[in-house]
Amino acid sequence: MAKRKTFVVSLNDIFEEKEIEFVFYSGFSITQKQKSIESLHNAIKELYYDAEILEISSKSPIELGRKLSAFNLKLDSIALENIFQSSKVFEYGGPYEDLLSKTPIEAKKDPRIKDSGRIIGFKYQGINYPTIPKTLFYDWIYCQALYSDKELMSSIINYDFFTDIEFNHEKSLNCQARSAAIFVSLYQKGLLEECLADIVKFEECVYN
Repeated sequence: MAKRKTFVVSLNDIFEEKEIEFVFYSGFSITQKQKSIESLHNAIKELYYDAEILEISSKSPIELGRKLSAFNLKLDSIALENIFQSSKVFEYGGPYEDLLSKTPIEAKKDPRIKDSGRIIGFKYQGINYPTIPKTLFYDWIYCQALYSDKELMSSIINYDFFTDIEFNHEKSLNCQARSAAIFVSLYQKGLLEECLADIVKFEECVYN
């Protein structure tokens, strides 16, 4: 058994986190990952029978979920993973803008990401971004990327539960499933355009 968080569009807040226990299938193959995804989604359905669930990862059994992965979703024709990794400012280096020209997996696994000390900020297109709230920068660029693709935007708004089988909340902070829930919630509340025009407004809406 394992536990994963699912991120849910909320009527009252922007999103809710619900921890779900399910049967986990170990292994790195896509088949094993997708068995775990099916198990997780079945566990969610047992608790919330009318949930419309979307797995967002490169292992998603649905093409939409794979397209929404940070490895595939693009902002200004660049994969979101590359933008995120290349924008990190560390104690002893960065931002490493050369990561923009790498593959997403190369950018994520670049040794400098681990060897440059703690993250003290982000810098993207000449603009500095803070590390508090902790997921602000990632959520911001994810929502911006999704908003720029109207086809993906029109498809994702049909879902209200989002998962990412690769995300372990005990080891990581940022999660594309959380960002997706934020996007859909802002859309449903009629706040999307206003919040995506101003990061200060985005922060007020999402984290306060």
